[in-house]
Amino acid sequence: MSTYAIVAFLLNLATALAYINQRYIKMQPTIAIMAGSLLLSLSLIVLGAFGLGTQTHDHISMLINSLNFHDILIDGMLSFLLFAGALNVDLNELNRVKWEIISLAVFGTVASCFLIASGTYCIINLLGGHLSYYYCLLFGALISPTDPIAVMATLKQISAPRALSVKIAGESLFNDGVAIVLFITIYRAAFDYTHNVTVGTIIALFTQQAVGGVAYGILIGLIAYKLIKPIDDHKIEILITLGITTGGYILAQNLGVSGPLAMVVAGLFIGNRGRQFAMSAQSRKSLFEFWELIDEILNAVLFLLIGFEILSIHDFSITFIPGLLAIPLVLLVRAVTVALPMSLFKLKKSYPPYTTTIIIWGGLRGGLAVALALVIPGSGTDRILILTMTYMVVLFSILVQGSTAPYLIKRSKASSEKSVSSTSETKD
Repeated sequence: MSTYAIVAFLLNLATALAYINQRYIKMQPTIAIMAGSLLLSLSLIVLGAFGLGTQTHDHISMLINSLNFHDILIDGMLSFLLFAGALNVDLNELNRVKWEIISLAVFGTVASCFLIASGTYCIINLLGGHLSYYYCLLFGALISPTDPIAVMATLKQISAPRALSVKIAGESLFNDGVAIVLFITIYRAAFDYTHNVTVGTIIALFTQQAVGGVAYGILIGLIAYKLIKPIDDHKIEILITLGITTGGYILAQNLGVSGPLAMVVAGLFIGNRGRQFAMSAQSRKSLFEFWELIDEILNAVLFLLIGFEILSIHDFSITFIPGLLAIPLVLLVRAVTVALPMSLFKLKKSYPPYTTTIIIWGGLRGGLAVALALVIPGSGTDRILILTMTYMVVLFSILVQGSTAPYLIKRSKASSEKSVSSTSETKD
């Protein structure tokens, strides 16, 4: 099947699932699309077990396996999705919660990586298996960050309070960049036999990727701003932003700096300074509508692919129990790494009710984790184990956490309104 035919098939299937959901089910669109593709995958697996629909199962399995999910997301969609997400974040609001975001995105992600790795190592050994601690660290690095794509798609649908949305979105935008840098660092330490890997080289690599990514993002954002400011043509302005997310992202990879962090920073720069000082009202409207459409299309295809990726896992018999136990482990570590810093911030700041709980439960894992898991080399049980654990955590995160998060948001809103009402009555 040609690339064009594959893209056409995925877009049409995503459209069909989105339409059925909008017409009859009314779930959050991204969750509905992923659930739909997952049900289709499971139906094919069950039918295949009874010797039915084998041709269809094999054909779709071959199609999914022919797609390099890692390349599609990391080298294709990610730059567009991160830029589009950052474009709509208010930098002033982000600045008000900068210490919370830095704490959760940097220190929380690193701590989570090592805690999950240690927990995974203990679980596998208790079950009588064996998994190298390097593999456990890789799993910790890829599953620790909240996925900005899944998080922002959910926040958009549930109308969360602006202050809370900024905290959750800000953390997810930055911690995935930190996690990718962490993953690359651990990966090289584990599998790069061509260089002498030391603590110094690891720190240097982490610094180059993270600091270099932020600095590079500022640079390309500033260049785009300077190019946009003297013109008033929304078509050219859109092309300039496309240049950032394509050529700018590829150049970041060749320079050895973090492309995801660069896209986030550039998106924040254009979405704030560019919006305020370099664009007319018509240009702003056209640019933001364009990127909203790109975001919606890519999200639909991505969540469709996540649902179909179950077809790439051939043997659940050995890995199902560890995958099941990985879900409470990841949630527990998330709770610890969020609740501890937030309890310190609460000593000086006040937050709406259930803020910490919503940040913990609303921190979704998504396609980024699956894409990184597919990068891990090898074809034995170790790789299948990591992939299964990752996939089960992602499924639980999107389907269960993603669909129940709105109820927590509603409770928080109701409690805040009740508190305000009580305060007003007391004053009267």
